[in-house]
Amino acid sequence: MPSTRQIIESALQENLLDEDRNPVCLTLRPGLTREEMDEFASSLPCPISDDIRDLLEFCSGLDGPLDPIDFTGRSLRSSFGLDSLLPYGLPIAPDGFGNVWAIDLEPESVEWGPVYYCCHDAPVMLLQSATVQEWVGEVVKLYIPPNNSLIDDVHEDRLFNVWGKNPGVIPHEKALASPDPDLRAFAGGLHPDFELIDLRDVPIGMGFSWGRYGPKTEVTRFGSKPIFAYRRPEKTSLLSRWFG
Repeated sequence: MPSTRQIIESALQENLLDEDRNPVCLTLRPGLTREEMDEFASSLPCPISDDIRDLLEFCSGLDGPLDPIDFTGRSLRSSFGLDSLLPYGLPIAPDGFGNVWAIDLEPESVEWGPVYYCCHDAPVMLLQSATVQEWVGEVVKLYIPPNNSLIDDVHEDRLFNVWGKNPGVIPHEKALASPDPDLRAFAGGLHPDFELIDLRDVPIGMGFSWGRYGPKTEVTRFGSKPIFAYRRPEKTSLLSRWFG
């Protein structure tokens, strides 16, 4: 697979068009200097991969028909609100409606990925791409006829499928009896009211409704692995709310 930088360089040579066949122009944001690269690296939980370092020396983001892409996340970090799901999440692009695509970075990350689409309306998180390379490739496909891209598939179609159907939810009792040691260990430390969702090996567009039970849905994650759990918020009586 070509590097992320090569994907962008190739796109710059294409006759890019949107779905209405209007010309599309991509503009590169300046690459990082050595000092900026060092500063960026110091803010991360893991090393910068060779692919991303090469990308950031070439450009730090893209301006075009989408809202600006910022591969450093600097312009988007303050608006990212899902730290309990992606504690080291690096938001790299907004969708124009208050939602973002974010890289799930962890201390042990080697490849930069996966990339999740993190949405607030409906409140779901969906797997968008396995790596940044794949994500950039799908962004470019939005502007190469016939304009078929998994970005649109996830953003437009699979969002409400996950919100409406909640596929892949594992009851607590079933997780406790699972042959998978991670599911058993996670469930063993949770209250029986929790339901689990395993996103370790799922197709693009799969995810879970982090706000399934409203804005106070209790959500947790199994360490650095993409296994999540949620439950209804506990009900409190009027007296307990008055007196704590």
